[in-house]
Amino acid sequence: MTPTELQQYLHENIPLSKVMEVAVVSVTEDSVVLTAPLPPNINHQHTVFGGSASAVAILAAWSLVHVHLSLAGISTGIVIQRNSMEYLRPMWGAFTATSHIPAAEDWKRFVRMLERRGIGRIVLPSVLQYEGEIAGAFEGEFVATLDRS
Repeated sequence: MTPTELQQYLHENIPLSKVMEVAVVSVTEDSVVLTAPLPPNINHQHTVFGGSASAVAILAAWSLVHVHLSLAGISTGIVIQRNSMEYLRPMWGAFTATSHIPAAEDWKRFVRMLERRGIGRIVLPSVLQYEGEIAGAFEGEFVATLDRS
């Protein structure tokens, strides 16, 4: 899946991503990088609103699950079950969220469970960066269910 294809999918299926002007920077075998500008995500302090930062971090990790399952030909519904977000510094402009698969074995276990039971869970991180420095850390547990339609 190309960055353009993923961005189009996000904007069509998760409308908030379009309103926030989220763009896909890259999609690789084991990571997804998203970016968002300050203006549609600004708060009263003229920095990135925490909810926007969290939403982009979630979108990066969710997109990673979506891309990998799509490439494997596995049709699923994907939701976030729980997450934690740590804000480390203010972001005064455009920022990125990068999610990666922490260990190949975690991904294999997730897919095995999904194929055997019709449901799988995986915990993924996202790192927020602003001007080349880490600005936030996210961890979320995602649940995928096989599309039986």
